[in-house]
Amino acid sequence: MQVRFVGCGDALGSGGRFNTCFHVTGDSVNFLIDCGASSLPALKRLGIPRDDIDLVLITHFHGDHFAGLPFLLLDAQFTRRTRPLVIAGPQGIETKLANLREALFEHSSKTPQRFDLSVIALEPEQSRTFGAVKVTPYPVVHGESGGPFLAYRVEAEGRVITYSADTEWTETLIPAARGADLFIAEAYYYDKVVKNHLSLKTLEAHLPEINTKRLVLTHMSDDMLGRLGELPYTAAQDGMVVTL
Repeated sequence: MQVRFVGCGDALGSGGRFNTCFHVTGDSVNFLIDCGASSLPALKRLGIPRDDIDLVLITHFHGDHFAGLPFLLLDAQFTRRTRPLVIAGPQGIETKLANLREALFEHSSKTPQRFDLSVIALEPEQSRTFGAVKVTPYPVVHGESGGPFLAYRVEAEGRVITYSADTEWTETLIPAARGADLFIAEAYYYDKVVKNHLSLKTLEAHLPEINTKRLVLTHMSDDMLGRLGELPYTAAQDGMVVTL
């Protein structure tokens, strides 16, 4: 199984990076975690066939994690997709997605599709299975607008991938990421502590409890990008592939 970092940037495009979008593939799975506004051109740049994607997991409703969906769905219409697609995310996702589609492409949410589209709301700490993918959401802390906010612990093909999503430190990240084969964690700042975002130094203090097998840092600001050469951890780059 492999994870490709289609986009690993923040909302401001720091470092010229695409918005958050991770593509996970294996013998029996093909899904995205988040689909930020720039995700469709990023997927096309990497030559990733969108019609093969079965599932999109959305962590929250900020544009750099969610706003690529109307473009992905419009592309599916024009490529005459027939394969069913599931989009799952926090409570309210069905209404949020319909409103976003209408805001960007009027009448698009009411246009008949050639493929079955299921939009499913997930409950925190209640696991759901989508084909060969088991997803357990955990609540995280990222402000008051754009939520609810979820981290994901994803189990597939004998591997565990956790994504923190955007969040300040919260104790739910420990069970979400404990023992994971791959923990993709926001590290927005190096040591500056702010509301709603995670610093690397704060994360480091909890890594012994989490005990993940592999850590990759993502969603980095210019503060972090200026330190890439001195970091003791893997920092995500657009297009990077991690094999599990």
